[in-house]
Parts: sequence; structure tokens; C-alpha cells
Amino acid sequence: MRKKPEIMDWVHAETRRRGLENEVEQRFNELMLEQQLAQLRRKRGISQAQLAELVGVSQPVIARIESGGVRNLTVRTIARTAAALGGSVEIRIKANRRAPGKTRKTA
Repeated sequence: MRKKPEIMDWVHAETRRRGLENEVEQRFNELMLEQQLAQLRRKRGISQAQLAELVGVSQPVIARIESGGVRNLTVRTIARTAAALGGSVEIRIKANRRAPGKTRKTA
């Protein structure tokens, strides 16, 4: 009897097979940012309406940000929201597993 693969193993295999690793990683990272903002807001004991007032947007905008419903969330919006919560933003650039283009040979 063949063992069924775990669902995440299957997802990883399908992602690799379809060549979507970078897209999936990018979307996952976006979701992580949104979750971090929501978590910090809750930790600070601030409602979505209160945060919206601090940031200068409406409460539904904050709800959409936290739920991942804002497409193309900008660094400026993330930084403004984090600052309103007493937080800060760090941006890091990390090499992908497969770099595009040719690699240089060393002698």
C-alpha cells in the first residue's frame, strides 16, 4: 500500500513542477506582512477603526489590508501603518534559489 503524501509535500511538488516558486514565495511574504500588522494592532489593543483614524484611511481599508485584500500594497502604506502602531519596517533582499541569467565562472 502506497503512503499518501502530506498535503504540503504535494503543494511544494506542484509549485516546483509548475515553476511558481517565486510567485508563491512573494505572495506568502505579502500575507506575512499583513498578518504582522494585524498582530501588532491587536497587541497594542487598538481597533481597526482607531488605526484607520491614525493612518488617515477608513476602517474597511484596514480590514482589507489585514485580510490580504489589498493588491499592490505599497511599502509606504506598510510603513505608515506600522509607524501608527509604534512599529517599524525592515526590508531585506534575499537571493532566490535559482538566479536568472548566466552565472560567472571563477578561475
